[in-house]
Amino acid sequence: MKLIALQTKITKDFKQNLKHLKKLITSCEEGSFILAPELCLSGFTYDRMDEASEFSIKAKNKIKKLSKNKTIALTFIEKEDLDYYNTLYIFHNNKIIHKQSKHKLFPLGDEPMHFERGKQDNMKILNIDGIKVAVLICFEIRFPKYWLKVLGADLILNPSMWGIKRKSHFETMTKALAIANQCYVLTANGADGNMAKGSGIITPWGEEYRDDSKELISYTMDLNEIKKIRKYIDIGLKNK
Repeated sequence: MKLIALQTKITKDFKQNLKHLKKLITSCEEGSFILAPELCLSGFTYDRMDEASEFSIKAKNKIKKLSKNKTIALTFIEKEDLDYYNTLYIFHNNKIIHKQSKHKLFPLGDEPMHFERGKQDNMKILNIDGIKVAVLICFEIRFPKYWLKVLGADLILNPSMWGIKRKSHFETMTKALAIANQCYVLTANGADGNMAKGSGIITPWGEEYRDDSKELISYTMDLNEIKKIRKYIDIGLKNK
């Protein structure tokens, strides 16, 4: 399977952001697993939350149509009753197969003031065509207790909007997550001037495939590499 990390800039024009995202997704080959940066269609637009949540409804329908023979994961601003959530959706073969709202909100970005927390129970491993997939959204990778929630996954997704001042933290932790869990990590971060970039794919051996100059970084995942390292360095994951 081809893993695709998108690394895009966000404009104030939601429709333009979606148009560009659709163009990138369409360029990916069939069978790809595509991850977009956190809230790549709207950004953290706290002064336009209603507008963003209404746009998300239309955008989800369009992304679902693009997921024929592809798997696409991205987060949206979503409104439930009077509360807003930062929610990741996974689209697969024209269906929504997973929904997970961000549980650990980033205080330095004022997220707790604007979003409600998602349920921690949704931070779990799911099976997509025989591949064990889990999600940690941005700030959540800083917490070792959440690493245990995804232990045994073949592929961990990390959609982010991570600041440039903490670029080394972002790249170090995503690499460590792959090594500690002996799995692939697919991480997608924003590309605006204040963002760390660093999007890419990290293998179970800790090899990093990142390129800050590109909007699209790809790498072919080989499940045999997971089996090899879990057998070679047995930390109790080979039968997970």
